[in-house]
Amino acid sequence: MRFRLGATGFVGRARILSAIFILAAVLLAARLYFVQVIHGEQYRKSALGQYVADVRDTEDRGTIFFKEKDGDLVAAALMQGGWRLAIAPKEITDAEAVFEKLSSANVDRERFFASVAKTDDPYEEVGFRIPDEVAEAIRAQKIPGVLLVQDQWRYYPAALLAAHAVGFVGYQGDRRLGVYGLERWYEKTLVKSGSGLYVNPFAEIFTNIGAAISDDPAEGYGSIITSIEPQVQSRLEETLNGVMDTYSPRSAAGIVMDPRTGEIVAIAARPAFDPNTYNTADISVFGNLLVENVYEMGSIMKPLSVATGIDVGVITPETTYEDRGCIEKSGKKICNYDGKARGVVDMQQVLNQSLNLGASFIEGRIGHNVFGEYIHAFGLGEKTGIDLPNEATGLVRSIDRGYDVDYASASFGQGIAQTGVEMIRALAALANEGVLPSPHLVTDIRLESGIVRSVTPAKGPRVLKPETVQTVSSMLVKVFDTALLGGVLKQEHYSIAAKTGTAQIALPRGGGYYEDRFLHSFFGYFPAHDPKFIVFLVAVEPHGAQFASATLARPFLNIAKYLINYYDIPPDR
Repeated sequence: MRFRLGATGFVGRARILSAIFILAAVLLAARLYFVQVIHGEQYRKSALGQYVADVRDTEDRGTIFFKEKDGDLVAAALMQGGWRLAIAPKEITDAEAVFEKLSSANVDRERFFASVAKTDDPYEEVGFRIPDEVAEAIRAQKIPGVLLVQDQWRYYPAALLAAHAVGFVGYQGDRRLGVYGLERWYEKTLVKSGSGLYVNPFAEIFTNIGAAISDDPAEGYGSIITSIEPQVQSRLEETLNGVMDTYSPRSAAGIVMDPRTGEIVAIAARPAFDPNTYNTADISVFGNLLVENVYEMGSIMKPLSVATGIDVGVITPETTYEDRGCIEKSGKKICNYDGKARGVVDMQQVLNQSLNLGASFIEGRIGHNVFGEYIHAFGLGEKTGIDLPNEATGLVRSIDRGYDVDYASASFGQGIAQTGVEMIRALAALANEGVLPSPHLVTDIRLESGIVRSVTPAKGPRVLKPETVQTVSSMLVKVFDTALLGGVLKQEHYSIAAKTGTAQIALPRGGGYYEDRFLHSFFGYFPAHDPKFIVFLVAVEPHGAQFASATLARPFLNIAKYLINYYDIPPDR
């Protein structure tokens, strides 16, 4: 009996074979793409090198980018390639002549001859960070006993710029990894799993496909793109340098953020360091005080207390109270900053004159429980989730089980403590129609394949009604236009909502405050009713001026005017 292959069966098998060939062609093309495009430079150097050891430091690491306002990327951290120079001491017969031939590599003479003397050691490194052209010239001489080993090192082209945000790569034991800033937070993204170029080609292809479709873009290996704008970052740092030079605070810091998206355009602290030479800096300067330290922020808390009172309907801007200068709460005296009575004043004057008793009056009308609920709703006492390591948690225990005096003090920013990012997130609700943003620095992950994945943090909750923030914004514009330094900073064509804060610094073991040490803070957003930016500044223990209006108001305006001009923000009045 003979069987005939039906047409349908033949077509089916042909299609299967065609699909197999097409898949094989796609995989081959993908592999060629990774070999020639993604890893091309690495393979070229591998071919040129004379490998004598498995050098762990040559593992690749993704780039960290700043992003200019027009979208162009600027490298903030990248791997720089070159060579290490090594010798086999037994093969060196004329050390002086060899040393002369290596002069272009700037080899240290003492180290070289000490290495040559170790005749029982087959391998000694004598030169580092040698550029390609020097290595090629040495290789061309074919010097017996001289070896070149491919090397890579982390390089920070911007040096001090945004150093606290970028961080650096250092050593923990014998492991090299990110130890501060974005380098640490995105370690798993920036470092490729596995080592070397020679991996299973199909595993590499499917790993990259998985990274391209993963729910979490940061799971794949690649480079990170930040929202840090280098020109704005530079202006912020120049401004902080001026504060340090003029008022000699122990430290100073600032943030520029888009209040709608939570994208941080600039973040800086002083003193700073150069991550290229981090080993020469004191370890105390590495931490980011805006993320890792908590402070009692003082009167920049008052706009949130006013907003809470308006939101729950217990006050309006026209509500009045009798200000007696000092009152007692829980057997303890609380006073205005100068102890002076103001008589009958309204809520606008509470902000204009920064009256502690006015904030206490508002809290009394709100009630402890509701006031506490709003404090937590503003995210105070909680981490923001910012993509930087070692974030501290604010301290608000005093309003969870405190006395009357604790609630009154919290209403004007004493007795509770926050990080800088925690505070700017809460204040940004006033600039974002009552919604808390999610502060973050990384906006995109550029995968090894070249695919760019967006990083979009979840939106925060609504904590205030839109009409509440419009009212409070109008009140803060009056503060800036008429009360702050007598109104000399008012901008004719731009409305700016702003408030100062001056807080006593608590004694380290509790029980009171220093009489002569203060923390100055300042925040503002603009244009007030359609804000493009919110700016937060802080100076710890400044000298020569008692109040933040003197130390930080003009630095704030310097930054605000720069942003208005640089981003060509249209006038709103």
